[in-house]
Amino acid sequence: MKYSKLAFVVLAFALLAFLPLWASPYGIDLASKIMVFSIFALSLELLVGSTGLVCFGHAAFFGIGAYATVLLSPKDGAASVLWLMPACALAAALYALLVGALSLRTKGVYFIMVTLAFAQMAYYVVHDTPLGGGTDGIYLSAKPTLGDLLNLDKALVYYAFTWACLAAVFGFLALLLRSRFGRALAGIRVNEQRMRATGFATYPYKLAAFVLSGAIAGLAGFLFAVKDGFVNPELMSWHWSGEVLIMIILGGLGHLRGALMGAFAFALLQEFFKSDAVFGDFAKHWHLGLGLSIIACVALLPSGLVGLPAQLRKRWDARQGKLQNTAEAP
Repeated sequence: MKYSKLAFVVLAFALLAFLPLWASPYGIDLASKIMVFSIFALSLELLVGSTGLVCFGHAAFFGIGAYATVLLSPKDGAASVLWLMPACALAAALYALLVGALSLRTKGVYFIMVTLAFAQMAYYVVHDTPLGGGTDGIYLSAKPTLGDLLNLDKALVYYAFTWACLAAVFGFLALLLRSRFGRALAGIRVNEQRMRATGFATYPYKLAAFVLSGAIAGLAGFLFAVKDGFVNPELMSWHWSGEVLIMIILGGLGHLRGALMGAFAFALLQEFFKSDAVFGDFAKHWHLGLGLSIIACVALLPSGLVGLPAQLRKRWDARQGKLQNTAEAP
C-alpha cells in the first residue's frame, strides 16, 4: 500500500511534467492555475487534515501573498524572484503569526469565527483603502525574473516553475509530517488533551503549523498574482476560504495526495459545468451543477477521492465472498 501511494504521486507529477508536450495553450494555462490551487490546498491540509484546526480565513494569507507581489514589485522594471517570492511568503507568515497567536487561544467554532474575522479585516483593508487599489484592484507592472535564466512572463517557463514549487511544497510537507514535529501535530489532531497530559506544550506546535501554513498560502498567492498580473480584494473574500476547504474535503482529509486530487477535481468540475459546448445556456448556472456534484461526492465517498480505491476493493471483496458462499452452498 505504501509503495502504491508513492507510485501514484510519482506518476501524477510525471504526467504534469510532460503535459506541455501535447496540451494546448489553454490546457497549459488551466493546469498552471490548478497547480497554484493545489499549493493553496496543501497549505490548508497542513492545518485541517494534519492538525485538526478548521480555519475559515485562509484566503487572507493567499491574498496577502498576491498583494505583496504587486506592491513590492518596482514600477519601472521586473523584480528578482530570489527576493520577491520569499518576501511574499514572509508577509503572509507574519500576518499568520498575528492571527494564530490570538485565534489559537480559542477552540472549535470560536476559532473558525475568529480566523474568519481576521480574514475579513484584511479584505476590507485592501477593499476600502488606496493601499490595495480599492475594488478595482492593482496590476503587476512586470513579472519577476531571474536574469536571463528565468522569465515568468513566458507560459512554459511559468508552468515549469509552478510545477517545481508544487513538487517542493509536497515533498517538504511529506517529510515534515513524518518528522517528530509532524507526529506531534497528528497527536494534537487525535487528542490534544492527552498530548498535554504527556508533557507536550501544544500551543507552540499549533502556532508553528499555522505560520507555516500561512507562508505556503502566501507562496500560492505569489504564483497566482504572477500568472494573472492582477489582484483584487476578491482574493481575500470568505468564499475563497470555503472553496479551498471544499477541495481538501473532496480529495480526502488527512492525505497530502488528497489535497492534490481535490484541487484538480474541483477545478475540472468547475470548468466542465462552465462549458457552453456541453451545457449551452445552462452553463451560466454552473454553480448548481457544481454544488450537486460535490454533495454527491461527499455522500458517496465519505473518505474523499483518496479513499475510492479502498472502497471499490472492499465492495469487490464482498461480492467475491458472496459468490464463493453461493458456490459452496449445497
